[in-house]
Amino acid sequence: MKKRGFKGLAGILILTTTLTGCKLIGDIEYTLDKDPVEMHGDSVRVNITVKVPEKGLNKKASAEITPMLGSKAFKTITIQGEKATGNGQTIEFKPGSTVNYTDVIAYSPDLENADLKITGKVMKGKKEEALEEKKIGDGTIVTPLLVQNDDKVILAKDDFVRTTEQVFGGTEVNYDKAKSNVKSSELKQEDIKNFRNWMIAASTNPKVAPKAINLIAYASPEGETGKNNTLADDRAISTQDALIKVLKAKKGEEQMDVTSLIKKMPKGEDWDGFKTALQASDIEDKDLIVRVLQMYADPVKREEEIKKMSATYKRLEKDILPPLRRTQVRVVYDQIGWSDAELKGLSTTNPDTLTIEELLFTAALYDNLEDKKRLYKEAVRQYPNDWRGHNNLGYVQYNQNEMALATTSFEKANSLNENAITLNSLGVIARQNGDRDKAEALFNSAVSAGPEVKYNLGIIDVQNGDYSNAVSNMGANNTFNKALAQVLNNDYSAALSTVDASSEANSPMGYYLKAIIGARQNNMDMVVNNLTSAFAKDSSLKNKAANDREFIKFYENASFQNVVK
Repeated sequence: MKKRGFKGLAGILILTTTLTGCKLIGDIEYTLDKDPVEMHGDSVRVNITVKVPEKGLNKKASAEITPMLGSKAFKTITIQGEKATGNGQTIEFKPGSTVNYTDVIAYSPDLENADLKITGKVMKGKKEEALEEKKIGDGTIVTPLLVQNDDKVILAKDDFVRTTEQVFGGTEVNYDKAKSNVKSSELKQEDIKNFRNWMIAASTNPKVAPKAINLIAYASPEGETGKNNTLADDRAISTQDALIKVLKAKKGEEQMDVTSLIKKMPKGEDWDGFKTALQASDIEDKDLIVRVLQMYADPVKREEEIKKMSATYKRLEKDILPPLRRTQVRVVYDQIGWSDAELKGLSTTNPDTLTIEELLFTAALYDNLEDKKRLYKEAVRQYPNDWRGHNNLGYVQYNQNEMALATTSFEKANSLNENAITLNSLGVIARQNGDRDKAEALFNSAVSAGPEVKYNLGIIDVQNGDYSNAVSNMGANNTFNKALAQVLNNDYSAALSTVDASSEANSPMGYYLKAIIGARQNNMDMVVNNLTSAFAKDSSLKNKAANDREFIKFYENASFQNVVK
């Protein structure tokens, strides 16, 4: 028997079925909006127009009509003659009538190659006869089931900075009251020696690059403001001269030229330093002293008050004011981190020397998943409380199809720090475990993590039958799944462009999808050529194609039969 073509010869399939009990019921026409019927969102919907012709149903008869897809029944529709009693839809004897019928059943694999048939019975009084079982369509197109598990998990980012600005401090040049000359004893202090040693080491260290030597000079606040400002200027100058002298090369050393690095930064009276030192001291009434000084905005008046206090409180002159007469030396430098090559080497020979940021950054330098896994395991071992190591280890395990291990890693990451990235990871696991509702809720809570989450929602849209939204959510991604969504959304040109731009372009399933696009456009050459390429890479697809209702209208085509045999 010749198979009916998918999507009809010129439009909608119309079948005329002669029922038994012809004295009670005549010929009824059944029109399907789609043949074969299609699976969308885990279900199969049929839309049937039932046309009862003039004088087609006995006035006192009623009929129960039940569409069956394989062994699964859709709801029963009851029609009755104009003089029959009951709750069915009344059909006028003249001129007949039309009934629009729609119903949905859950999809199961046995429906893929099932026939859509009409069954039922016709009754009048105590008389009852079975309707002749007749096929009215084919089932079932299941192309949405081609959706792939290419959900996207997201790597947590590192905060690695190769070059950081740092400061070498702790060096001070101290002065006597109202003086700006540097005493020779100052240059023998330990902090000055440390400064010299640090500068010598820095000059030969390629990882240290001094940018400035800031000389921050102060005067204690008990003198006149004008004199103190000048005094701070003079102290900055004398400190510069002293440091140049300190850094003068000794025998066997290379002379350093630091003149261009030195920046004199005189600050005048150090009121802030005075208050800080006073608060840190054990001087009685120190709070009162600070409040008295804060009462006077006039610097001259404050100087008078501090002089009075110096006379009254000898400890101010002894312990508080002298350390304020100084120049602070601060070397600003760039600390240059390890190069990429050095990081890779250390990750193998001495990973314990690397920080969490360096471990995460170094992992990103590798393309090989095993190298990434090695480094993420190190991150988990050394920094078990940092969620990023666990998440990124899960990322690798997921991409290596180690789903149980990935689940454990993602759950651990989320327990340490629940955030959009970890929620997306858990959503991916939930969807692939079949819990679509949970996955969707997790993805909706994770959209701030990035476009990957929207893509994952697009996969759920395909499974739910919302193809337009799937295409939108998948954005600019050129993937098999997006091309599939475009096919299901009837945008065949875009689908072909997408699959050809995807990594699946030359894969068995990529070719198979292109064959479906050809079938939907009635392009026999496109069907045969792409199926040939698909079977060359995966011969198991032959049996699928031979029974795939996407190709039903080509079943008896010699070229199709030849390629699938």
